[in-house]
Amino acid sequence: MSRFTPTSVAAAAAALMLAGCASTPPQADLAANPAPAPASATAVAAAKPAPAAVAPTAQPAAPATAPPASATPPAGVIAGANVPGATPAGPPLRPFADVIKDATRSDGLVPVWRKDNQVWLEITPEMMGKPMLMSVNIAQSVGERGLYGSQMGPSWMVEFRRIGNQFQVLARQTDFRAERDPAVARAVAQSFSDSLVGSGAVLSSPHPERKSFLVDAAFLLGDTAGYSTRLEMAYRMPFAPDRPNSYFESVRAEAELTTLSVKVHYAVPRISAPPLLPPGAPAPLTPPPPSTTPDPRSLFIGYVYSFRALPAQPMAGRRADGRVGHFLDSFTDLSDDLSPTVRVHNINRWRLEKKDPAAAMSEPVKPITYWLDKNIPQRYRASVTAGILEWNKAFERIGFKNAVVAMQQPDDASFDNMDSGHASIRWFTGADVGFAVGPSHSDPRSGEILDADIGMSDVFGRGSRRLIREDVALAATSTEAPAWQTAMQSIWQQGNRLNGRQATCTYAADGAKELDFALDLLTLRGDLPPDSPEAEAFAQAVIKDTITHEVGHTLGLRHNFKASTVVTRAQLRDKDYGASKGIAGSVMDYSPYNLPLAGEAKGEPNMTTLGAYDYWAIEYAYKPIDPAKEAAELKQIAERARTDPMLTFADDIDAGGMVDGIDPLANRFDQGDDPLAYYQRRMALSKELWQRIQQRGAQPGDDADRLRRSLLGGLRQAARVPVLAAKFIGGMHTERDVIGTGKVGYKPVDPAQQRAALDFLNREIFSVGSFRFKPEFLAAVTPDYVEWNRAGPVSVPQLVLQLQTQTLDKLLDAGTARRLLELPNYMPEASRKAGITLSEVLTTVQGSVWSELKSGREIDPMRRNLQREHLKRVQAMLTRAPASMPADAVSLTRLHAAELQVQLRAAAGKPGLSIENRAHLQEALGSLSEALKATMQRG
Repeated sequence: MSRFTPTSVAAAAAALMLAGCASTPPQADLAANPAPAPASATAVAAAKPAPAAVAPTAQPAAPATAPPASATPPAGVIAGANVPGATPAGPPLRPFADVIKDATRSDGLVPVWRKDNQVWLEITPEMMGKPMLMSVNIAQSVGERGLYGSQMGPSWMVEFRRIGNQFQVLARQTDFRAERDPAVARAVAQSFSDSLVGSGAVLSSPHPERKSFLVDAAFLLGDTAGYSTRLEMAYRMPFAPDRPNSYFESVRAEAELTTLSVKVHYAVPRISAPPLLPPGAPAPLTPPPPSTTPDPRSLFIGYVYSFRALPAQPMAGRRADGRVGHFLDSFTDLSDDLSPTVRVHNINRWRLEKKDPAAAMSEPVKPITYWLDKNIPQRYRASVTAGILEWNKAFERIGFKNAVVAMQQPDDASFDNMDSGHASIRWFTGADVGFAVGPSHSDPRSGEILDADIGMSDVFGRGSRRLIREDVALAATSTEAPAWQTAMQSIWQQGNRLNGRQATCTYAADGAKELDFALDLLTLRGDLPPDSPEAEAFAQAVIKDTITHEVGHTLGLRHNFKASTVVTRAQLRDKDYGASKGIAGSVMDYSPYNLPLAGEAKGEPNMTTLGAYDYWAIEYAYKPIDPAKEAAELKQIAERARTDPMLTFADDIDAGGMVDGIDPLANRFDQGDDPLAYYQRRMALSKELWQRIQQRGAQPGDDADRLRRSLLGGLRQAARVPVLAAKFIGGMHTERDVIGTGKVGYKPVDPAQQRAALDFLNREIFSVGSFRFKPEFLAAVTPDYVEWNRAGPVSVPQLVLQLQTQTLDKLLDAGTARRLLELPNYMPEASRKAGITLSEVLTTVQGSVWSELKSGREIDPMRRNLQREHLKRVQAMLTRAPASMPADAVSLTRLHAAELQVQLRAAAGKPGLSIENRAHLQEALGSLSEALKATMQRG
């Protein structure tokens, strides 16, 4: 899930928008380049060929004049400059009627005139200084590397301003306010700046009756969304908007909404040649040019601009509580110097009011309506609808009937669901994509959600039907994150201010890989024929689960990565329990498939219903409450978490990434009340998959990727295990509560669990016995020779080493060391002696990695790889320890390294070793000896 927030405009980047636009005067072309908004995945709309029209030439605007002294902005709720719509003297302007001669008018919030590719906005005096929501959504994109169509872009609360004959769209500063003190509001207005998101020339004198004037809308054909930055991040090429070859596709105006759809042409003059390098020099790691466009120098991005009226009376904000997870609109309130905190957090929620406030059950005045876009395949529409309507169960608990409604856009409809007037579910495609997102735009004054567009990647549907390819989900020889995910994370982190929002939601991408693993295993068991109605129902349940999850985001709910731990292992085996209450406490967790071990009872495989947490989170956000009693009643709702374990909550920050986070109960893709037991089960399931696929082998009629998919699918499951299991070591359980209740916020993981996790990693991950494959099987894992860009042989040693090095990095990093050293501070004096220590962890890891030194056994090549990686980390610690590494960790590492040196010296002299082992041990001894003699340089 990606949640977008109003973003400030980076005025210094305005030159990016002006590139390639020399035919238009700067005044008419001025539009700042905002911080890049998050990218996501693609329904690559077919690009219309650019018409041979040239953008209209604006008349030169008079130099901007300073506002008169009387134009000092009045104190308001949100501080910022606002220049009234007076028209200072300037060059004579053409009569209104002459400018729009033969043009067609679309009446609405902002009337629009159009003649061919010339578009004008009609601005009335009533619009000036009136706040409205401006959003820029991406309808079409490139289809790779985090650049996908059907995605929400940035939004701002804007006002219109006129300076001489220059029209400006001003993004209001909303992060700092002084709502209760007019004097401080004036200080805030002088202390913080608004931003410019667009500017165009005023082209007409006032209309004789309406007193409105015309503005050249060509400024919308620039880089308002900051997409050139995203393109540069993806390709490291200076793509810039090409104004003459950009054009307006359509315009639509309604009473509360004006929408303009445009195609902006981005181009670079040439593709740079690769640098000349001396023989043997490594090539620079630069990304290749676009691969999905016919000509990599040229591409079109489709934008949908919306100007939407904001409510005249903002919805009452509802304050957040840290025990329940909602997205937020936050600001700093400087009205009162005596307040203990200046931060105000309003949760994001739709405006939902009963038609009959006195009725126990009532339909809403206006339901929360989701439109199914016409590009959703017919075969998935029922499951998508079911995922949307599942949330009505939670709203019925608080007295709303049909609070959430699903509507299908007709196939012949002309309106675009990407405008800000429709919440939508959209299906998109891409060359390297596999995820879903559930972003929304909100009113920063109150937190009211105004628009949401859920994007669902079709790779997930194709994965459900066994057609997903390894080059889409992950590289064929890697367990690392796919390119689209890495690019998306980077782009979104650059473009979003976190403000309580996750950067991304990869549930669908990871779920597609989970589905592949589950279907492969169940098919090999004979439990689920691949083309059976049962397999189809299984896949449709996945679609519903993913949509329910993303709709939850657009209702204001954040991830809950502790919800899986409220269901016991016995309940997971109970199919009736899973069907009625779910296999986790919330659909906002990432739920893996509930797969039994061979011979076990089969529980409900998917998360098919809302969990207890989901009902609670909706109640907190949407329950109608008397304003005079709201604070007290919200407190009562939130405090139920103190006594009801089903309401436990942990968000993305608590879970961390795949190698951070301190609470081993807050994770993506774990299951049950004992995550460590779950990881052991997943390793057992991976081994079963490998055993069965090796026994079966390739069969006539199999798809070319069948063996490769099963081999890598099991390795991907194993890849999640080590870093999550390692979180137990030095881990701390976290509990959310308000200050003063006496509840413990941090509690060290039980030492027995920490030792069990360490034993599991040594036994399953550092051992090569877990990853043995028959040579004839590996020889049969061939690529699809029809494909041009095909992979070579699968390197099992390299893949295994990735798992092992991730584990070493987690066990030996500064954070783990610091927590192990500090855990005694959180333990009673009597129990400290039984605690696990950093020295114990270092001794255990070193003893496991180098166990052959004592046994005298031959060292397997994969074990030699592991030992080299361990030695690299020891050498780095001895010669250039990171500044964040505790001093005790460095000294303990030196102590254990000296012990290892003695063991290596003894082992290297033993007779009977192979030449490879003798060479390995002597090299290791030499490297370690040099590191022990080297001078320490703190990093």
